[in-house]
Amino acid sequence: MRLLVLGGTEFVGRAVVEEALARGWEVTVLNRGRHAPPPGATALRGDRTADGGLAALKEPAGGWDVVVDTWSGAPAAVRDAAALLARRAGHYAYVSSRSVYAYPPPAGLDETGPLVDASPDDDGAADYARAKRGGEMAVEAAFGDRGLLVRAGLILGPYENIGRLPWWLLRVARGGEVLAPGPRDLPLQYVDARDLAVWTLDAAGRGLGGPYNLVSPPGHATMGELLESCVSVTGSGAELRWTDPEPILAAGVRPWTDLPVWIPPGELHDAMHAGDVSRAVAAGLRCRPVERTAADTWAWLCGLDGEPPLRPGRSRVGLAPAKEAEILRTVAGRPLE
Repeated sequence: MRLLVLGGTEFVGRAVVEEALARGWEVTVLNRGRHAPPPGATALRGDRTADGGLAALKEPAGGWDVVVDTWSGAPAAVRDAAALLARRAGHYAYVSSRSVYAYPPPAGLDETGPLVDASPDDDGAADYARAKRGGEMAVEAAFGDRGLLVRAGLILGPYENIGRLPWWLLRVARGGEVLAPGPRDLPLQYVDARDLAVWTLDAAGRGLGGPYNLVSPPGHATMGELLESCVSVTGSGAELRWTDPEPILAAGVRPWTDLPVWIPPGELHDAMHAGDVSRAVAAGLRCRPVERTAADTWAWLCGLDGEPPLRPGRSRVGLAPAKEAEILRTVAGRPLE
């Protein structure tokens, strides 16, 4: 198989490239050259936001069997790439997001749920949800049923450049008492970037099209299992102090941002961690245990020379040590209901 990845050097794109190379596929990446692709991939240079930025895609003879696009910016960039490649590629897989559903998406929502209003011609004003939906629309217009819309949710794993699981691992590695936001059995729904890569390449190779929610089945892991895995793989001996959501929220802690991954029970939790993924599971989605994701991410972190990478334009996540200590002194350790 001949694969073109638009991007291909960071997090999800890198996972796709590494998985394709492991299969023996012929892999080409197009990016601005700020990061080197995995060894074995052919690198083309181009900035898809600039005039002429896709020119390198016109040169290779024969085209590609599959294109994977992870773009999260203005959908006009997806529109231009998809239009250019419509006659040069067999299948176009766009890594989208479950954020495309009109808010609030109820628990159990499948791919037929209502979507946000968007346009594939938006060149920069759209928010994340509309940008992703606009990208989907661009792929649908150019590729029709040859377009695969991978609606991911929370993505974790090695090379993460958002900082959610890396923050927890590094915090736990420091040891001591760790503020653990409850409930301990709070179900999580996420996908390891490598499992996303496996499923996407399999699905595109089989010619699947249309939208698929791509995260683990609800309850694949819990908040307790995630943090206990962090303690285990770091070997830090940290003590998790499980605490009810109410005092944490009352202290001004922001779910998802100050305490990454965590969202207390309620509407937003249902939106993020209770989606219907039966279609993807029926199409072959398999998710590795949370312990493996934590262990491999920790191994990657330990091999870095410096701080974990951070996607441009993003602020680092995580609770300030002084704030955590204050909460631990005043509320941590109260029994969960």
